[in-house]
Amino acid sequence: MAIHLVQIGNGSSRRVALVEEPYLRCLAGINSVYELAHRCIAGGSRLSEQVPMLAHGDTLGYDAVYARSSEWRLLSPIDVPGETSRLTIAGTGLTHLGSAKERQAMHVAGEDKAAQTAHKDNEIVTDSMRMFQWGVEGGRPAQGKIGIAPEWFYKGNGTLLREPFAPLTVPSYAEDGGEEAEIAGIYIIGEDGMPYRIGMAAGNEFSDHQFEKRNYLNLAGSKLRACSIGPELVVDAEFQSVAGEVRIVRGTKTIWSKAVETGEMNMCHSLANLEHHHFKFEGHRQPGEVHVHFFGAHSLSFGDGVVLRDGDWMEVQYEGFGRALRNPIHIEAKEANRLIAARSLA
Repeated sequence: MAIHLVQIGNGSSRRVALVEEPYLRCLAGINSVYELAHRCIAGGSRLSEQVPMLAHGDTLGYDAVYARSSEWRLLSPIDVPGETSRLTIAGTGLTHLGSAKERQAMHVAGEDKAAQTAHKDNEIVTDSMRMFQWGVEGGRPAQGKIGIAPEWFYKGNGTLLREPFAPLTVPSYAEDGGEEAEIAGIYIIGEDGMPYRIGMAAGNEFSDHQFEKRNYLNLAGSKLRACSIGPELVVDAEFQSVAGEVRIVRGTKTIWSKAVETGEMNMCHSLANLEHHHFKFEGHRQPGEVHVHFFGAHSLSFGDGVVLRDGDWMEVQYEGFGRALRNPIHIEAKEANRLIAARSLA
């Protein structure tokens, strides 16, 4: 059985707890998953060995913590305490057929035609669909071999990682914001530069799809937004085929929902190939740093014409990944937008 961990805090202290539904059992002497992972690497042990030995601390009711009626609050299931810049958030897109089709529709409908070509049957094909097809053909290499590189994007550092139930903000300069229900891999780099996978978590990658639709070259900027993962970090998660559901709730009504599927059987790239192409860069193998890597989305409400409003709630839940990740959307007023000018030191 997979191990599920959460990080919780009460403002003055924090804990790591093992999920034993409907309870949380705190790990004795451990204040962060980061600390726990370092202990395992240094001692040559595994999380599956350490967690059961440490799970004899206080027991809390998970329902009260999840409902935010306890003094304890759910934190992001991973961070680098006191050093948010040492956490890198990135991802790979065009890994699922659903997302490739939605990106294709975005770019065909957009004003910029630079990425489009027409086949002899007059079907418009974009660079996005072409890259997805490359993944189908070369993204699942034989064991020990290197496959084709996926689409990769940088999202930000730990300052953009929001805890469960925290708002995901559409900044005043943005054109919109929308959910991207995904699974994220969580990694730590050992002192020898070796990446270690701590586990996986449900995630909402959250992007500015309207800005991206305007021109496909806006993709990089559309990704520089807040995101959220959790609430549970799943050690040794099953990732062959993972079913889930994403919902948008407005007031008391669900205005949009969709069944989603992820995992290697539903992707054009293998997990090993995605990990290789992220960690092949020396800058991504700096000792002590943490990486949160999103593996791509199946479907988006944006693709069905849904425009999120301030106060809407986004919910992401995958089978085997614990309780739902819930975050409201907050839209900043446009009048808050202001010019940012650099000061000269000349």
